[in-house]
Amino acid sequence: MVMLGMSLSSEPVHAAQKTYTIGTDVTFAPFEFADKNNKYVGIDIDLMNAVAKTEGFKVDIKPLGFNAAVQALEAGQIDGVIAGMSITPERQQKFFMSSPYYQSGVVMAVAKGSKIQSLSGLRGKKVAVKTGTASADYANSVKKKYGFTVVTFDDSNNVYDNVKTNNAQACFEDKPVMQYAIATSYKGSLELAKNFKMASANNYGIAVKSSEASTLGKKINAGIKKLKANGQYDKIVAKYLGDGSEKSQAKKTAGMQETDRSFIGLLKSNWGTLMSGLGETLWLTVVGIVFATVIGVLIGLLGVVPNKFAQGLSTTFIYIFRGLPMMVLALFIYSGVPTLIGAKIPAFIAGVITLTLNEGAYTAAFVKGGISAVDNGQMEAARSLGLPWGKSMRRVILPQGVKIMIPSFVNQFIITLKDTSILSVLGLLELTQTGKIIIARNMEGFKIWAMVALIYLIIITLLTWLSNWVQKKVNA
Repeated sequence: MVMLGMSLSSEPVHAAQKTYTIGTDVTFAPFEFADKNNKYVGIDIDLMNAVAKTEGFKVDIKPLGFNAAVQALEAGQIDGVIAGMSITPERQQKFFMSSPYYQSGVVMAVAKGSKIQSLSGLRGKKVAVKTGTASADYANSVKKKYGFTVVTFDDSNNVYDNVKTNNAQACFEDKPVMQYAIATSYKGSLELAKNFKMASANNYGIAVKSSEASTLGKKINAGIKKLKANGQYDKIVAKYLGDGSEKSQAKKTAGMQETDRSFIGLLKSNWGTLMSGLGETLWLTVVGIVFATVIGVLIGLLGVVPNKFAQGLSTTFIYIFRGLPMMVLALFIYSGVPTLIGAKIPAFIAGVITLTLNEGAYTAAFVKGGISAVDNGQMEAARSLGLPWGKSMRRVILPQGVKIMIPSFVNQFIITLKDTSILSVLGLLELTQTGKIIIARNMEGFKIWAMVALIYLIIITLLTWLSNWVQKKVNA
C-alpha cells in the first residue's frame, strides 16, 4: 500500500492550460494575414503561438480587425491584442503593454516614377493613410509643416490604390508592411520615396487588459525574452522579412501568394473561403430576420392597440432604433454594453441583437402601417356584429393587413442580408470581412470585391424572384 501510494504520488500532475482570447487584424501583412490556403500566418501570429507554447498556455486568436480588437479589449471582451500595435503613452494608460518585440518606422511611398520623392514635394497634395496606425499619426503631425492634406481609409488596399490612381500623391505606412505591398501587388505601381528616411521609429507591443497584467502580461514578457535568447524570434522574423530588404522580403513571401492572379484563378483559390463567408452571412440573416420579425410584429401590434401607453412605447422603439446608424448600434452593443454589465457579449450575439433591434424597428413600422392601411370600416363592421376588439383584429383586420405586409417582409429579408456587411466592424467573418482578409494578402481589390458583389447580387436576385412569386400567390 505504501509502495502503491508512493507510485501514485510520483506521477506528474498536468494542470489544465488556460486559454486566452487574443484579437488581431489579419489585414496587416506580413505581421498577420491569410496565406494562399487562407490560413492565418505572419510574424505576430507565429510569435503569439510560440510565446504560448513556451509559457504553457493556449491562445484563441480572433481576426477582429484593428479597431474592433482594441475596442473589444477595452470592453473586456478579449484578453489581449497583437496586431503590429505601437506602444504609445495613451495605450499604456489603458492597457498593459508588453516589452517591445519589433521596432518599425514609417516610410513614404509614391507612384512609380513620380517626381515627388520627399516631404517638400507634397505641398498642396493629398496623402493617404490607414486609420488608427502610427503612419496616420505621423502624417497628421507633419501635415501643417509641409502643407499637404491627409485622407484616411480603413483598409490598406484602398490607401495604395488611392496613390496608384493618383487621387493621392503619396502614402505613409510602416516599412515592412509597405515593402510587402510593393513586393506582392504594387511592384509596377508604387515605390518607396528615395529622399525620405524612415521616420517616427516605433516599437510594437502586445496589449493586455490591465487586470491580466500580473498573469498573461507577465507570461508574454517572459516568453518574448526566452524566444529572443534562444534565437527562435529571429527565425520567425526572417521567415517573413528575410534580411529586411525589399528583394529578400519579396522572395520570402512569394510562396504565400496565389500564382494565378486572373479572375477565375483567384475565384478558384478563394472559393471555399468566400463560401464560408457567405454561410456566415446567411446564418446571421436568417437568425436576425426571425428575431426581428417576432419583435417587429409585437411592437407593430402595440402601435395599433387602443392604449396610449402601448402606442407610445411602439412609437419610441421605432424612433430610436430606426434612427440610430446601424454601425453605431453594433459597436455600442459589442463594446459599450459589456463595460456596463461586466460580462462578455460574443460578436455573433452582438450582431444578432443589432439586426433584431434595427430591422425589428423597420418591421414594426410596416406592420403598424399595414394594419392602419386596412379601411376603418372593417373594424367598425366587425364590432357592430358583436365581435370584441381582439377577435376583430385576429379574424378581420390582420388577414387583410398581412396581405399588404407580405411584400415588405420579403424586402426586409433582402435588406437584412445586405445590412450584415456592416457587422464586419465587429470582426464577424461574414462575406464582406472575408473579402477584406483575402485582399489584405493579394491586394487584388477590384477582382475580389467584384466576386463579393456578384455573390450578393445572385442571392438578392433569387430572393427578389421569391418575393415576386409570393406576391403572385397572395394576390391570386
